[in-house]
Amino acid sequence: MSSAHPVRIMILGTGGMASAHATHFNAFKGVEVVAGVDVNKAQLDKFCKTHGIDHAFTDLGEALAWGEFDAVANVTPDHVHHPTTLQCLAAGKHVFCEKPLAVNYADAAEMTAAAEEANLVAMVNLTYRNVSALQEARKMVLAGDIGEVRHVEASYLQSWLTANNWGDWKTDPKWLWRLSKSHGSNGVLGDIGIHILDFANYGTGLEIADLDCRLKTFHKAKGDKIGDYKLDANDSFVMNVSFENGALGTVHASRFATGHANDLRLRIHGTTGALEVEYGGKDAYGRPIPTLKACLGDNIHTQTWFTVQLDPVETNYRRFVDAVRAGETREPSFAHATKLQKLLDQGMASE
Repeated sequence: MSSAHPVRIMILGTGGMASAHATHFNAFKGVEVVAGVDVNKAQLDKFCKTHGIDHAFTDLGEALAWGEFDAVANVTPDHVHHPTTLQCLAAGKHVFCEKPLAVNYADAAEMTAAAEEANLVAMVNLTYRNVSALQEARKMVLAGDIGEVRHVEASYLQSWLTANNWGDWKTDPKWLWRLSKSHGSNGVLGDIGIHILDFANYGTGLEIADLDCRLKTFHKAKGDKIGDYKLDANDSFVMNVSFENGALGTVHASRFATGHANDLRLRIHGTTGALEVEYGGKDAYGRPIPTLKACLGDNIHTQTWFTVQLDPVETNYRRFVDAVRAGETREPSFAHATKLQKLLDQGMASE
């Protein structure tokens, strides 16, 4: 695609996360968000008005028949990613899909194969790839700064089942569906497990070779049900993993991590050094603070750590636009997200 030609994007699904997509894409020079699609007309109209989007469709087929766009940001619910993405790819549109790519490995693999066969850009919005601390940690590991990786700890801690900082989950459908299998949820493992597995995999530069997982669903309401929502999806998981080089690790996440709003941590211990990535806390403007600490060289004998200076990194949104212009998929790709989905499925099966 010529750099003079604007990249035209349609946003499919206009719920909460869609605003982040519209805001990011509209901020780029040479990018236009030209349409929105949602079955909820009132929500769709409000979204399009807020973001200055001219075209609105309540039917994906009608939007694809119109076709005046180059790429689709798929921000539909998890279980809708598979059928809608296949429709978009069949229509010759590049796709930037929210995570997880699908709700199981078979669907994710089918989506990846369809994108590759059509030779279309197919990427997944693993948002924590945008964390500069994770990017720098990966560079340091791959450069050999900490020697051979031997032990890894990764955690993703949320507390919205015990705290009200994100509202009252008992009365809000946007949280309740995440607790119910019948509403398309694979629980905390399917929702944020993909992020922390990507942290462990991407940050270490190592593939996960094997794992076993324990899942737990806690009692949260009378009859374990609120309205139409049966509260049967997992709330916490603890996973033991082994990496391709023989290193061992633990990966865990919970929505009952009282005292933690939305905190990710990765600790990578090597034979000649160690790194610690943290993503949590807030700056003066309420934005999460990424930090990277290192223990290297002779400091390993005194367990002395220092903070690594970090530079900003480009976002997944920017990488996707650049990929569309180049006509070549970049990371994080459908193929990578499919590997992660296979791990998530193994976690479910091992329990």
